[in-house]
Amino acid sequence: MAEVAWFENALGSFRTLRAAALPATVTDTARFRRHRTIFISDTHLGTRGCKAEALADFLAHNDCATLFLVGDIVDGWRLKRRWYWTQAQSRVIGEILRKVDSGTRVIFVPGNHDEFARDYANRLFAGVEVIQEAIHETAAGKRLWVLHGDRFDGVISFAKWLAHAGDWAYGWALRFNDILFAVRKRLGLPYWSLSAFLKHKVKNAVEYISRFEEIVAYEAKLRGVDGVVCGHIHHAEIREIGGILYHNDGDWVESCSALVEDAHGNMEILRWADPSQRREPRKPQTVPA
Repeated sequence: MAEVAWFENALGSFRTLRAAALPATVTDTARFRRHRTIFISDTHLGTRGCKAEALADFLAHNDCATLFLVGDIVDGWRLKRRWYWTQAQSRVIGEILRKVDSGTRVIFVPGNHDEFARDYANRLFAGVEVIQEAIHETAAGKRLWVLHGDRFDGVISFAKWLAHAGDWAYGWALRFNDILFAVRKRLGLPYWSLSAFLKHKVKNAVEYISRFEEIVAYEAKLRGVDGVVCGHIHHAEIREIGGILYHNDGDWVESCSALVEDAHGNMEILRWADPSQRREPRKPQTVPA
């Protein structure tokens, strides 16, 4: 119950966002995109590694009928240790609430870092639906199982203390990322994540990601669905595994990525790392409906 009490206390700092409106967002309507569904996860609000400015900008420039928040949206692990919150992170909450006000259905599927919210499953907070997992039917009639994915992480399930230690080390890696990004930005170079590069080069990390994807896809197949949407491992991906459409929407501490569905049911990964990349022609990664 301690985590539930913490969450209820934390809600007090968010409730004012709707009553006292944040400054209006200046939206570049020429680049405004509309989607049927948007999936985002692993934003880790409440940490220094969260790319809140990019996330708020993405939410302001991308509209949808349904927005899925697929876990680790607010980082309760970090906030319980030390409170950290910025105006940019408040703007993210404001953009989500504006979508609720405009008629977007917002569904929050908690992850391991915001597991405190699982005690509030099947309830409504500020118009946001909190549920443990969901089945989303695409415009093409595909049934997708939506969950965060931490239940398939052996470290989370059987050695939570090790997960917390890894989270601490990962936080320092992300802080070094920010320093590197500042230097590259000063030199006119685009965003690049050192932690993501190392993760994809280390053999054990690559094997872990591959194993995680296969396990999630296998479980989705047992449930009789056409595909799965998850987060957790901070690795955006769309691919077919054993006849199952596997989708991972990535994160907003390294890749700044989201998974989107168009009006025909096609799925695409959008990357929103920094302004220079956003204005470059995108090479969409899609799976035909």
